Amino acid sequence: MTPPATVTLALTGASGLPYGLRLLDTLLQAGVHVRLLYSQAAQIVARQEMGWTLPSRPAEVQRDLAARFHAADGQLAVYGRDEWFAPVASGSNPSDAMVVCPCSMGTLAAIAHGLSDNLIERAADVSLKERRPLILVPRETPFSGIHLENMLSLSRAGAIILPPSPGFYTHPQTVDDLVDFVVARILDQLRVPHQLHARWGEADPAATAPAPGD
Repeated sequence: MTPPATVTLALTGASGLPYGLRLLDTLLQAGVHVRLLYSQAAQIVARQEMGWTLPSRPAEVQRDLAARFHAADGQLAVYGRDEWFAPVASGSNPSDAMVVCPCSMGTLAAIAHGLSDNLIERAADVSLKERRPLILVPRETPFSGIHLENMLSLSRAGAIILPPSPGFYTHPQTVDDLVDFVVARILDQLRVPHQLHARWGEADPAATAPAPGD
């Protein structure tokens, strides 16, 4: 499977916005074209978790994030929740893959039941019906039976359920290390090459490099 040329990334109102922004950064650095969607609740999370005011106008978000992550011209496109003429709203122009990161339980439930009441839900519905990879990163704990039933329905429909559960065999030293572990798992599912950390069974170059003067 070749890496996707275009990925739709949706940010919703669950905790875990640092995962989504780090994923955006790595996708852009890998040369992937990103179609970014975000909910109103994501604006609240951005302010609460990162002290960042996520503008209401998609054009402002596009300008701010393109500058922040050094996106190439035309590499990042941001759409509002009701932009029904956006490419991702139609099966005639879907992205190669879609990631909802973080994914709230409300968004997950809406996707599971095919509601398509906003552009995020519609884009996910398109991904499923067109058999394109759909990765959901649900950030909630504990999960209720309703949450688990919805995840099972989506998994059976072809979605990938990828909870942000970092491993510790990489010996993380910072919160950024924990974020990178989860983002690396998402990139692996997308088949996007990365070097965020050493893989299981591989030595960490930083840990095996000779010390200065050796």
